[in-house]
Amino acid sequence: MTEVEQSAVERLGAVLAEQDVDFTQEDAVFHLELPGVRKLKTPVRMEVGPHSLIVDAFVCRRPDENFEGVYRWLLERNPRMFGFAFGIDALGDMYLSARLPHTIISADEVDRLLGSVLSYADDAFNRILELGFATSIRKEWEWRLAAGESTANLAAFEALRPTTDEERA
Repeated sequence: MTEVEQSAVERLGAVLAEQDVDFTQEDAVFHLELPGVRKLKTPVRMEVGPHSLIVDAFVCRRPDENFEGVYRWLLERNPRMFGFAFGIDALGDMYLSARLPHTIISADEVDRLLGSVLSYADDAFNRILELGFATSIRKEWEWRLAAGESTANLAAFEALRPTTDEERA
């Protein structure tokens, strides 16, 4: 590891600790989880590479359906995002990624980076679920309504709620 990389690793560790972010570190790689509202946890991997800080955050697994619709929606969002872009891995799982210079590693900029990850992942999560998992959500609605179970955590997906026999009558 070069002196430049070592310095960047030390700065990133110090900034994360100063901001009370829980993280684990393996050499130049930092792992952390950001708490959200819609997406309860967003795992983040930050790696100090030879020339840049690499940030990857897991957003959602591969869609069950409507792949083209989900991926198109993500691609349409990319030009409106600062510093990050949505991408997919070989399995089709969705990530937010950024490649930034080591000079970005400061308290203000790391706070901004983590805030962006949280905002982009959290804001996109329910729409990704609606587009890529609609059949599963409808089945969950049907099962909960039939079983008399709580539907409170499905409230964000009211548009996918099936019409009951009583409502049709």
